[in-house]
Amino acid sequence: MQETNKLKRGLSTRHIRFMALGSAIGTGLFYGSADAIKMAGPSVLLAYIIGGAVAYIIMRALGEMSVNNPQASSFSRYAQDYLGPLAGYITGWTYCFEILIVAIADVTAFGIYMGVWFPEVPHWIWVLSVVLIIGAINLMSVKVFGEVEFWFSFFKVATIIIMIIAGFGMIFWGIGNGGQPTGIHNLWTNGGFFAHGVVGMLLSLQMVMFAYGGIEIIGITAGEAKDPSKSIPRAINSVPWRILVFYVGTLFVIMSIYPWNQVGTAGSPFVLTFQHLGIAAAASILNFVVLTASLSAINSDVFGVGRMLHGMAQQGHAPKMFMKVSERGIPWVTVLVMMVAMLVAVYLNYLMPEKVFLVIASLATFATVWVWIMILLSQIAFRRKIGKQEAGKLQFALPGGSTTAWVGVIFLAFIIVLIGYFPDTRVSLYVGFAWIVLLLLAWPLVKRNK
Repeated sequence: MQETNKLKRGLSTRHIRFMALGSAIGTGLFYGSADAIKMAGPSVLLAYIIGGAVAYIIMRALGEMSVNNPQASSFSRYAQDYLGPLAGYITGWTYCFEILIVAIADVTAFGIYMGVWFPEVPHWIWVLSVVLIIGAINLMSVKVFGEVEFWFSFFKVATIIIMIIAGFGMIFWGIGNGGQPTGIHNLWTNGGFFAHGVVGMLLSLQMVMFAYGGIEIIGITAGEAKDPSKSIPRAINSVPWRILVFYVGTLFVIMSIYPWNQVGTAGSPFVLTFQHLGIAAAASILNFVVLTASLSAINSDVFGVGRMLHGMAQQGHAPKMFMKVSERGIPWVTVLVMMVAMLVAVYLNYLMPEKVFLVIASLATFATVWVWIMILLSQIAFRRKIGKQEAGKLQFALPGGSTTAWVGVIFLAFIIVLIGYFPDTRVSLYVGFAWIVLLLLAWPLVKRNK
């Protein structure tokens, strides 16, 4: 197998746009939203709007740097260039940590969804099979990966749109409910819109931000995008409002049709809503959709970590073997490492199938928020480095510049405080800080080897 260390540019705007949608519209919406609904009640809709606005700020900050300087491992490289080598090293490894945890959450959710159809089969068997399938897809060319991801995401997005339309039909015209419109009174009759007060809405923000985790993959695609100066801005400008429509639209439909306080966490709120309405076929179709959603998210996870480790190996922050690229342009060593790491999920699902998700979600939220803070701080440092005159000439500038970025940093710091507030999620804060300390302790060794 002939090897060079260069990735191939094979991702079009269409691929990149749907990859970002695919990684953000996944487990967080289909499974994690049940926890957010329990915390906030109907006001979770407001939490998703606030979270979506902050996600857009992060993407625009990343887009500003990506269009100016397209890099394969973008944000760890930007942190290195504008904040220093230590910041690049911590950001890159924390992103890999985040996405590995998200992948474990995604494969866990896959096992739970398959359990809806095959309750007698242990979850870990499904988890093992999905790890092997996704690994095989990621060892093909980047174009094949992009195409598979496009269709996974397209199918998921199309079904969500159909579900929203069907939901509105039921809400306003009673279609599928014996001609009896359900109306939207469920949004305020079970304890009011702010069922647990404004505090409940604020507390749900940590689960909401977990749902948006993964959008930063747009930055990683820059190294394999055919025309980054056009494809990155197009993808960034279209993705946030679509995500917002999907999240807010779907949860509006679910909580209008079905009382929010009866949405459990025994499965996807989507599937449960239709099951309770007695529409068994719709519930089965939706279960198939949430399965493809988790497949799509796992697919993006493996891609993201592979490209990040490849870029970090080039910077001297990861073992040199991660630089190896097959003749198809695939960093195959990183794909294999990711597959082995995901087998941890097989073991976790074997040990404790019921408790895996919430612990993993809060751990992933801490790592995600840390990476996002570093992206925003890199953008602030980048602006300071190039000066006001050059900043005014930027092709795809973040509206409001550094001031907007600081607003995002303050909000994300608040999310970290929230994670520490809950006894259930506080452990993830300890693990997160322990991870950062571990990286700091390893830094002198990395520097010496470099």
